Amino acid sequence: MIDAPIRLPTKQIIFEAIQDLHSAEQVVTREALVAVTGLKLTIVDDQIGTLIEGGQVLRVRRGVFVPAPSFPTARAISTTFLPDGLVKLEVGDDCLSLTPREARMLGRALAGHALEFSNIRSGYEAVATRSARQAADKREAQDEKATPF
Repeated sequence: MIDAPIRLPTKQIIFEAIQDLHSAEQVVTREALVAVTGLKLTIVDDQIGTLIEGGQVLRVRRGVFVPAPSFPTARAISTTFLPDGLVKLEVGDDCLSLTPREARMLGRALAGHALEFSNIRSGYEAVATRSARQAADKREAQDEKATPF
């Protein structure tokens, strides 16, 4: 008995084609996907819509797509400073023993990420402060209109 080839679901075929084209630095368009997969344009369109709704694919602009970035679940991270100056950095099940110099080098390497986090946090706080101020101003204006002189 001859085993029949395993047929992948259409959605998976299109998603893998999007990943392959993107990793080859090709522009991923509907037409490119039709050419690569051999599927009909209507099927490609339907599946792209499903992939976008599912968060697996992003629309860069009309008719151009990229796979959504996907990262594994974040692992627990802890740092322990030992009395002799060594630093233990634990990420999930992995543990590094860093000399003071290595710890400084790692800090320097990650400083950009820390700055980015700080800027994002400041942006959130600014939006929250602005929203609270606007809400307070709106309440004051409503109170002034409601209070007869």
